[in-house]
Amino acid sequence: MSILIDEETVAIVQGITGREGSYHTKLMINYGTKIVGGVSPGKRGQKVHGLPVFNSVEEVSSETEANASILFVPPRFSKDAILEAINSGLDLVVTVAEGIPIHDMLYCREFARKMNCILIGPNTPGIISPGKSKLGFMADNIYKPGKIGMISRSATLSYEAVNNLTNRGFGQSTVIGIGGDPVQGSTFIDLLPYFERDEQTELIVLIGEIGGNDEEIAAKFIKDKVKTPVIGFVAGESAPEGKKMGHAGAIISPGGEGSADYKKVKLQEVGVQIAEKLTDIPELAQKIIS
Repeated sequence: MSILIDEETVAIVQGITGREGSYHTKLMINYGTKIVGGVSPGKRGQKVHGLPVFNSVEEVSSETEANASILFVPPRFSKDAILEAINSGLDLVVTVAEGIPIHDMLYCREFARKMNCILIGPNTPGIISPGKSKLGFMADNIYKPGKIGMISRSATLSYEAVNNLTNRGFGQSTVIGIGGDPVQGSTFIDLLPYFERDEQTELIVLIGEIGGNDEEIAAKFIKDKVKTPVIGFVAGESAPEGKKMGHAGAIISPGGEGSADYKKVKLQEVGVQIAEKLTDIPELAQKIIS
């Protein structure tokens, strides 16, 4: 199996007529994702890669069987686009924009939870279930079907981790980027239960980074709720306090809160195998997966 998306997922693209939206729509179609249309206000009747363009999500959802959306929409317009998708009854919404205002994301996250919609992002490369479907802009040639689920705050680090695993013969069930902005639509603990229930997933890889307390919260959740083996990697070991490192949320608070060392200790305390380097992940996986 896989989680969140598979070959039965029917998706739309919000912002399909834009440069990025159009480009990545074509790549997602080529991968096999079932995309049935797109949304760009005021451009109903146009076609992009043979797909119809609608003025609103409500229009496309009423005329198709779409149950998911991916947004290639600028940050200042993302709140309205996300709420429109949720209001239209979609089960899954992925927003790739970086830097959506914090209060906008707080509102969208709570509304998504109220409406039982899974919101992924912002600042995410998306989701891929190898060999089945992808909603995102990752280079899909490095992924292969397999038994390892992955959740990552960093797109680049997840690519490297996946490539290392694939080159060692380890495939992936589903790989999810939760994004590196301070407020995420879904966190580690929102997504871990899906992997825990997935029969295909025999090992979970968590890729974290400095800043916030997502990894510490995940450690408590893993202790109480997760039986599937977990490998953890936390980036930013040498980052200085008070300096943002790449992502908006990747910052160690004065006093050391949110540091890589602290996160790794908390994960180790609950039995998570810690990879000191991304290249260590396949070695650890070899010991866990027969």
